[in-house]
Amino acid sequence: MKIGKIISVEFDKFRVKLFHSTKTSTVSIEGKIYYFGNIGSYLKVENSTGDTIICEVVSVLDNSSESKPYTNFNLDSSRELIIKPIGTLRKNRTFTMGVGIFPSIYSDVLIVTENDIHDILETKDERNTNPKIHNDIRIGTSKSLINYSVRININKLFNIHTAVIGNSGSGKSNTISHIVQEIIRKTNNSGLGMKVIIFDVNGEYKKAFEQEKQKDITTVFYKPNINEGFTQFTLPYYLMNLDEWSAFLMATDRTQKPFWDKVLQECYKFYKIKTGSKRDRKKFINYFRFKLYNILNFIFSRVDSDTANVTSAASAVRKIREVISSGKFDKSDELEEFISDIDLILKRCVLSYGVKDSKLLDVINQLSENIDYELAYNVQELKLKHGNYYDFKFLAIASELVLLEESAKGNSRIGENTSTMMSRLDYFLRNSDCSFMKDEDKIFASEEDYLESVFGISENSNTNQLVVLDSSEVNRDILELLTSVINRLIFDNRKRKMGELRRKNPVHIILDEAHRYIKKDTEYLLKENIFEKIAREGRKFSMYLIVSSQRPSELSQTVLSQCGNYIIHRIQNEVDMNYIYSVLPYFSADYITRIKQSTPGEALIFGNCVPMPLSVKIEKADPEPNSDNCIINEEWYKQKRAKA
Repeated sequence: MKIGKIISVEFDKFRVKLFHSTKTSTVSIEGKIYYFGNIGSYLKVENSTGDTIICEVVSVLDNSSESKPYTNFNLDSSRELIIKPIGTLRKNRTFTMGVGIFPSIYSDVLIVTENDIHDILETKDERNTNPKIHNDIRIGTSKSLINYSVRININKLFNIHTAVIGNSGSGKSNTISHIVQEIIRKTNNSGLGMKVIIFDVNGEYKKAFEQEKQKDITTVFYKPNINEGFTQFTLPYYLMNLDEWSAFLMATDRTQKPFWDKVLQECYKFYKIKTGSKRDRKKFINYFRFKLYNILNFIFSRVDSDTANVTSAASAVRKIREVISSGKFDKSDELEEFISDIDLILKRCVLSYGVKDSKLLDVINQLSENIDYELAYNVQELKLKHGNYYDFKFLAIASELVLLEESAKGNSRIGENTSTMMSRLDYFLRNSDCSFMKDEDKIFASEEDYLESVFGISENSNTNQLVVLDSSEVNRDILELLTSVINRLIFDNRKRKMGELRRKNPVHIILDEAHRYIKKDTEYLLKENIFEKIAREGRKFSMYLIVSSQRPSELSQTVLSQCGNYIIHRIQNEVDMNYIYSVLPYFSADYITRIKQSTPGEALIFGNCVPMPLSVKIEKADPEPNSDNCIINEEWYKQKRAKA
């Protein structure tokens, strides 16, 4: 139906004069009511090639005080519209963003019907897909076409990274909950290839999914340290790589990182002494004889005074005696013999006439005679492989040994240089915040074993289709470590897949409050942000991010710019809005006003999942996530309960 004509054409907008007969902003076509005179509604106009240009109303004018020179074209109405061209619906009913050939002046302006919208939002390929496979989900209602239900193609929404952005209370949690609920509630849905992991920073999502009872979809709720109503979550420390340990301990790359690498190696050897066979214990006791001998040799090779050397030697031997006698090792003849040698050295660590009588050096040489050097060198070459188990209870002991060795070499400031790292180690060993990392009830044989047991990720099966990990009670450092390690494990697992397996059982990671652990500044604990790596490379291995944040200006620019879909709720912070505008190349300035004026639950959707930007009222999740605001007056003015 025609409602007016174009009276002015510019690259970014057309001016429309309405017919005098168009007295209202609504028309009825085939029994359906269309609204065209309101901001955000759609109109269309044909160009000279017969293609249809889809436009959006951006301004409504009343020029009743002006002269009316358009009476020859029945354009004597005082009402005008400014419309912005969005894209072109070609004669073959395919839609593309942008305009190639512009309409001429006085071209007819018509109503965009639901059939037009169907052609725009649903491509020919989508209409011809397998009817037995679910193709789309209902996300909400169009603000531009009143009561028009907006559906989004599942493949286009989930085959690329997505950003859900908006101020607190704007509806992000509801949007995510509704989308996931729509997916898992599909009829005849086996869901066997689905894997969605939600990092729930605020503890909101359990309420939205705890009542789901789908036949073939398993939902598990994890929480570190606190078990009530949740499954106990564990993140084994021995699956952390050197970079992750260094980041957690705040170790510097040049000196402290190599130091910690030595600590892990020695810790592994201590663990072998504790758990190995009698032959293994003998082998490792021999190794630590070798270590003690080397430490004492380092001390006496320095040019310090006799007094300083003997004092240093006594201190080192006492420390090793303390380590060996800590009770962390099973008693054995080899261990008792080693302790006897240490006690003999301690007796000789005295000064009456210097050390020129060589009594101490004689004992050290005797110690050397009891060392099987070939065996010791073999143990020294034994390296802890990533993912192998070692007992964290030996970390402090191993640290002391490495400190002794470095100090004996003349590195007198090693204790000072590693003090922060040792404090962080003490925090790991003693603080209850880290208990979920030290759960020894089950030891996982490998990264694959862990991912299969906890997240249901394996080659042969896919269980735990929906995983909600509530991390609301862990601090920032632990949160950064937890999210980074898990995603690194999953990403490494995906990268090991070859050929068609890369496209099987995709993994979707929902990152709630992502600005808290995907920061763009240099304060990020890990030197390499694993999320930036996943954002760049994850699509090739069918691992996708859904990033939710109320502070996009604090997000990694790499992660945000790699997203192909954007669901943007209300944002009123100028810094955040300018950041979005700078990162997204096709984000036009007029969207800023629209986003600022959005009401809670409304969102602007654009990107790969929709042919053109859509303003949508997102449907309410049922049940909703636990993200409601406190009703202050009801809490303040509660009625007193009547006494029984």
